[in-house]
Amino acid sequence: MKMMSKEFYDVAVIGAGAAGLAAAAETAAAGFNTLVIDRQDRAGGILRQCIHNGFGLHCFKEELTGPEYAERAAEKAIAAGAEFALCSTVTDLKKRDDGTFELVLRSKEYGTKNIVAKTVILAMGCRERNRGNLAIPGTRPAGVFTAGAAQKLLNCEGFLPGKTAVIVGSGDIGLIMARRLQWCGIKVKAVVEIMPHPSGLTRNIVQCLHDFNIPLYLSHSVTRICGKDRVDGVDVAPLSDPENSFHIDCDTVLFSTGLIPEMELGKMIGVEIDPSTGGAKVNANYETSVPGVFSAGNVLHVHDLVDFVSEESVRMAKKVIRHLNGEKDGETVKVCVNEKLKYAVPSTFFPGRDTVFAFRPLVVTNNGTLTAEQDGNVIWKKKIPFVRPAEMICFELKGDLINGKGELTFRLEEGEKA
Repeated sequence: MKMMSKEFYDVAVIGAGAAGLAAAAETAAAGFNTLVIDRQDRAGGILRQCIHNGFGLHCFKEELTGPEYAERAAEKAIAAGAEFALCSTVTDLKKRDDGTFELVLRSKEYGTKNIVAKTVILAMGCRERNRGNLAIPGTRPAGVFTAGAAQKLLNCEGFLPGKTAVIVGSGDIGLIMARRLQWCGIKVKAVVEIMPHPSGLTRNIVQCLHDFNIPLYLSHSVTRICGKDRVDGVDVAPLSDPENSFHIDCDTVLFSTGLIPEMELGKMIGVEIDPSTGGAKVNANYETSVPGVFSAGNVLHVHDLVDFVSEESVRMAKKVIRHLNGEKDGETVKVCVNEKLKYAVPSTFFPGRDTVFAFRPLVVTNNGTLTAEQDGNVIWKKKIPFVRPAEMICFELKGDLINGKGELTFRLEEGEKA
């Protein structure tokens, strides 16, 4: 792995997870000096602690564990010629008068280092919501973790977080941790989900809960965490009848209640944030409101599969290459969605150009229909057999379809009740 050797780069990639590595491999292979910056001592991001399989079927055409996927992605970026600044944190990011960007890096190895880049790729990923975000009443005993923190404690450091557990929220990390805890002899008493439907992928509901007979309480809320020095239980109540609460004894509580894009650096430089995703508003080039700053992966919008993160980042990197080559684009057109879709990415597109759109549904249905309308006409329609909020919808629309100048509106219509 080649470490940082210069002070000026064509591309500065912030984040060495799946998104950053995929982007760096593309830009470096195209001959642009690329620096990947990450605060960890190894590339790979969160994948390093995800020791279960199920990764890589799309990108590498075989089933891999998280560390194996991270190793493959890092090897590809290294082979392409990308340089790395690991154990380094970007503490300041600003645009200079000449249109380039100045980044301040702090690390044990380099101390404080200033670098300049023509373009910046935001690939910082996302963080977990914790108990503080949810404001659950009760004391503050030991034994309360986010699912990701417990995963790192168990998989990377070899410590058991407890003996009996309740998981709050049914996000994918929490579901996978339910299975992992059971394998390690830790009894998972329940998964408690406030929504009327699971937040994780259906395959994880089946493989991680049903296969282990772990109860899933939908439309329920944890109303109190009990215990003084250590958690000794939680109170749970159905949303429809809060008075009919019940207590579950446990010594560990894991939170798996959603992910938040790590957009602090983007906000620092003035990137416009999309409130529906928590990430940047981007056009079809994955370029933010700050010209020369691009974003993809979980820092843009939370994905359900890491392969999709890599694929999106490759598409973005190709647009970064066009930008560095001086290619210009015309005016963009706005993208809108109906009330059954949470968002569409990108939020604007270039008429007449093939564009991949990603959506997050808000409804549970089978045989739903997604349509695209422009200039008062339905220009595209697609039947979607299985619609769940946990699963991203992604389609490419050809340029000859989206060549009008009016707003492009996507509508999701429900089909059969799930």
